[in-house]
Amino acid sequence: MRLFAVLVAICALSQTAAAQSGECKSIADSSARLACYDKAAPPAAKPAASAKVPGSKADTSNDTSKYVDKIGAEDARMNAQLKNICRGC
Repeated sequence: MRLFAVLVAICALSQTAAAQSGECKSIADSSARLACYDKAAPPAAKPAASAKVPGSKADTSNDTSKYVDKIGAEDARMNAQLKNICRGC
């Protein structure tokens, strides 16, 4: 009986989610449709590049000159260790 009650509750709540996006789907003009979706769920604001917290590490996600391939460096160290293993001692 509990399973039936939970199933009914899930079905009842999922109908409202499906009904909310129907009005934007019916708009033919792509720019008006995009504006409708933006009004329903506004895009997340990106943090400003100049708004950094003092004392924290600098954000290097966009700076490719400082990119360090940590996995490649670890693979190189592991390969160097494996080459030093004596296989015929």
